[in-house]
Amino acid sequence: MEETAVIILKLPPACLSPNRPPFTRGGRFAKAAATKKQRDEARKAIIDARIESGPWDKVEVKAVFYHKVNRRRDGSNFNAMLKGCFDGLIDGGIAIDDNHTCWTTMPPEFRIDKENPRVEVTVTRVK
Repeated sequence: MEETAVIILKLPPACLSPNRPPFTRGGRFAKAAATKKQRDEARKAIIDARIESGPWDKVEVKAVFYHKVNRRRDGSNFNAMLKGCFDGLIDGGIAIDDNHTCWTTMPPEFRIDKENPRVEVTVTRVK
């Protein structure tokens, strides 16, 4: 039987995009604050999921982004915007580490939900 955990978060703010580097001091503070908030929310969500078999030795992580409008999006950038989330998952105890031997990040999917934009992150235990 496959073990998975799914957490649902708000879409990451634009300041977390690698295409928007913070050039000002205020921009750096905004990015740091957004990263910390995302990390804390992911940690809390994974702790609330009460995964008793964790931490898992090897995982695959897949994000599904639900946006209000359909447009072209760069999957690499959106996965990069979830770095705080991924660190929060580790903090919450779902996996032993997020290095390449333990953690595989799958390409993201993009879907439309005009009423409830969000990102759903699925962590699957790999044996």
